[in-house]
Formats: sequence, C-alpha cells, structure tokens
Amino acid sequence: MEEGVGEIAKARVKGPHKGGFVKRVRKFRRKTMRSIGRSKLVNRLAGAAIFRLMRFIERTQKPATDFQAARARIFEHHPAIVGMWHGQHLLAPIFRPVELPYVALLSRNADAEINAQVVSRFGIETVRGSGGREGGTRSEKGGARAVIALRKALKSGYGVCMIADVPKGVPRDAGQGIVTLARISGRPILPSAAVTSRRHIVASSWDKTTLPLPFGRMAVVVGEPIHVPADADATVLEAKRVEVTKAIEAANVKAIASVSAT
Repeated sequence: MEEGVGEIAKARVKGPHKGGFVKRVRKFRRKTMRSIGRSKLVNRLAGAAIFRLMRFIERTQKPATDFQAARARIFEHHPAIVGMWHGQHLLAPIFRPVELPYVALLSRNADAEINAQVVSRFGIETVRGSGGREGGTRSEKGGARAVIALRKALKSGYGVCMIADVPKGVPRDAGQGIVTLARISGRPILPSAAVTSRRHIVASSWDKTTLPLPFGRMAVVVGEPIHVPADADATVLEAKRVEVTKAIEAANVKAIASVSAT
C-alpha cells in the first residue's frame, strides 16, 4: 500500500514538471517561428515574390472601366490624397500613374514590413504610422508624426496613397487621419476603389481582405475631389469624415458593379 502511495506521489511530482517543459518548448517554437517570419531576409523574399505575383495579375487583367478617366482625374488634382478601403489596397500600386511620385502610409507593426517591401518595388516610398484612431495612446502619437510627414510629402509634390479606415477599427468607416491630413495640407481627397472580377475574400479577416486573382477584369473608380477647409472645426471634420466614407463606398459599389456586369 505504501509503495502504491509512493508511486502516485512520484507521478504527481513528475506530471506538472513534464507539462511545464512541454509548454516551454511550444512557447520557444512559436517565438522562434515568429522571429524567422519577421526577419529581414524573409520579408525581402516574401516581398519580392508578392511583387512578381502582383505584376503577373496586372498583366492578365482586362479593363472593366475607363482607366484613362481615372488617370485623368488623378493627374488633374495631383498631388492629392488617394483614399481607399482596407482590404482593397493591394491594387493601389497597380492603378496609380507610374509617371507621378507617390508615398504610401503603412502601419508601424512588424507585419507591415512585407507590404513595405512590395510597395517599394513598385517605386512608391513609405511613411510608417497609424491611420488616425481616436485616443491618447502612443500609437496616436505615431499617427500624428505620420500625418506631418505626409503633409511634407504633399508639399514636395508627392501624391499620397492612404487607407481611409483604421486598422482593427470599424471596416469601411473613414478615420479622422485622412480628413486631418486634407485640412492641414490643403490638398483634396480622391475617393477611390479598385476591384477585380476574380478575387478571393478572406472571410476571417476583420476588413474582409480581398485578394485579386489573375485572368479577370479590373475596375478602377476615382470620385470627385473632397476638400477640407483649413479652419474646419470638430463638427466640420466629422461631417467631412462621413462624406469621405460615403464617397469611397460609392466608388467601391460602382467598381464592383462594373466587374460584375456581363
């Protein structure tokens, strides 16, 4: 009987230690894989691969809208703030006129490094920061610095590609960042959308990220410019934010209808 009790005691001692060791191994493995996935080499390789894929997708698309009309509006109002939704931004480097200099706002987290690699290969410079979420957090301070950097870029003649809705916020609802940039820069917002007829929607993503697929038709819609007065108060800024939200979504709906038409 005493021997049985002793074996049970040993098992009780051994069990937690063994479980703790397994947990530590799993934690180490996850940390190692995360570090490898975020290494500069992996980011460069992934960026190069995605860039080539996007170029291939671009070459296999047929126009579903008048690309020249969209280009003409971008040229007419350059330098402007080209606003799009999250989840549709992958096509921005393709439809923006290569003759014009552009800078893109990307988030500062490690996951955006691959996006930065792709964008740079398209000849677009980057500014890292937030899209304008409310609150007095450190990320907001980073967003303020990004807006200032984008204002300088606009003043220097660069157009800005900017995702209007805020990461992890409400999808397809413009944040304050884009209207604030328009106010302090004096440059207009061009509500825009780009959609391909063949696409895969990542249902699990917060913004329903849309991945364009080859051998389809691509629609590009650029709406009328939206100006924000330099003396706009909080009420006016909110009204302009709502206006931008509606305008980008209207461009999105029009683009989807264009690629859906038979």
